[in-house]
Amino acid sequence: MYRSRLVSIALAALLACAGPARPLAARLTTATPLPPAAAPVTAGQAMVVSAHPAASRIGVDILRRGGNAYDATVAVQFALAVAFPVAGNIGGGGFVVYRGADGSVGALDFRETAPAKASRDMYLDAQGNVVPNLSTTGHRAVGVPGTVAGMWALHQKLGKLPWRELVQPAVELAARGVVLTQKEAAGLNANQQVFIDQNVADIGGHGWPAYVLPDQRIAWRAGEKLRQPALAATLARIRDQGRTGFYQGETARLLLAEMQRGGGLITQADLDAYQPKWRMPVRGRYRQYEVIGMPPPSSGGVALQQLLTMLEPYDLAKLGWHSAPAVHLITEAERRVYADRATYLGDPDFGRVPVAGLLAADYLRQRMQGVTLASAATPSTQVAADAGLPGYESDQTTHYSIVDAQGNAVSCTTTLNGAYGSKVVVAGAGFLLNNEMDDFSSKPGVPNMYGVVGGTANAIEPGKRMLSSMTPTIITENNQLRLVVGTPGGSTIITSVLQAVLNVLDYGLDAQQAVAAPRLHHQWLPDHLDVEAGALTPAAEAELRRRGHVLKPRAAWGRIDLIERRPDGRLHGGADPRGDDTALGY
Repeated sequence: MYRSRLVSIALAALLACAGPARPLAARLTTATPLPPAAAPVTAGQAMVVSAHPAASRIGVDILRRGGNAYDATVAVQFALAVAFPVAGNIGGGGFVVYRGADGSVGALDFRETAPAKASRDMYLDAQGNVVPNLSTTGHRAVGVPGTVAGMWALHQKLGKLPWRELVQPAVELAARGVVLTQKEAAGLNANQQVFIDQNVADIGGHGWPAYVLPDQRIAWRAGEKLRQPALAATLARIRDQGRTGFYQGETARLLLAEMQRGGGLITQADLDAYQPKWRMPVRGRYRQYEVIGMPPPSSGGVALQQLLTMLEPYDLAKLGWHSAPAVHLITEAERRVYADRATYLGDPDFGRVPVAGLLAADYLRQRMQGVTLASAATPSTQVAADAGLPGYESDQTTHYSIVDAQGNAVSCTTTLNGAYGSKVVVAGAGFLLNNEMDDFSSKPGVPNMYGVVGGTANAIEPGKRMLSSMTPTIITENNQLRLVVGTPGGSTIITSVLQAVLNVLDYGLDAQQAVAAPRLHHQWLPDHLDVEAGALTPAAEAELRRRGHVLKPRAAWGRIDLIERRPDGRLHGGADPRGDDTALGY
């Protein structure tokens, strides 16, 4: 439905929807192909944009009750674990980037870790080949979850309202049931058999997981309620006991029993040892803006800043939105950045990650040497990560952006990795477990489930955090909040965030247009440019092919959630129409 509505619109219509002209917007070409988009949601004080309307409502309610953006983050995270099981979670992990109203910034890493029993070659057969599906489905694919510890740490440092008040809405939602959207019903229906294959009906008398159809009907139906009593009980323990309610006691007992049943590796020692980590954000510049991003073990902050620095010399607005020259420049930058990602990025606690070298202006100029507005495409086989620096991801992640009435901002991306993670539901506890072990390099040079190639910097080691593409980002202008943005999408996250940022800052699109606009993606290997329907005109496609770019049509990806602070102080929310994403505020 979304792609069928893609049409070309004139600049006059674009600017009429976008409101007052922004810098550079007036120089856009007059035949920019963009879909019609709803107006952005507008609020005067606070806003939440998340993947599910129920989670957004809960977050806004917390803000109205006097909670800050960090309180709303906790409430939205637990609500998404109930309402958005394909990616929302308590059995996964993620990253938070925040900026306080006073200008302070920080980053919280609650990424999963490899269990102590994990080993470098655990997904290889006797001949040294990767065993299909072993790192993506089932118990051995599971990393030690970090979400509950991360939310607890965030609240302990920055929260305002009592913890139990933030978790209680998710308890109630799980108990009374969440109304299934068409997309979520379809997702559950598509995974019925794998839920049955990976789980059991009679362990401890708990019955099938809530996601398995309760009777002999053909399918879940949109509009009916998914009730999750076991998850409600687990959330109640977290509500009452905080971190301890997940990593110890009854919930931990059930999780470890699940591991034992399916041959998983997580032990009580792993749960006891898990700690989220506060890190310093990656901070850089793009034109007159400051960009605040997530550092390793996320590759997102480094990669986004590399891309923006590479593209800053060019007047993208004058070239035109998705014109052949602009797309050529962006694609050439992307293939070089993803080559660097594969070679140099990993968990900084397990080796040197040369962040400063990768972000150095001289290095990035050298990387783009030979790329011009008229140059041909560079084959990816000729784009090695040869910086001379010391050497050392499913689409079903989710993101939410929050700004409170005081001006505190949170950008949080969280994930189970693949859709519904490992497909394993902890019997008696009702929550899904991640399959994040696939984000390690099972074997250097062999692509993961997203086709991303990794190297030794991201090899499996006990206690190590796997490399991620998650790119939660906050952008300021003149020391004032400008954008809060992020998206799911596996390896496409970095390029999707890049395009959303360029759409607003260079092309002058409003928040809703910026997230709705069709997208492009290149990740070095495989060497082709993914093209969403409507992203390119036939003339642009022909010119890119003439230059040697290989174009590959691809179904829509990503679900960008974006908040823009306008010059008058009002907030504009953009919720991606590719999902059930919802922007709400007051």
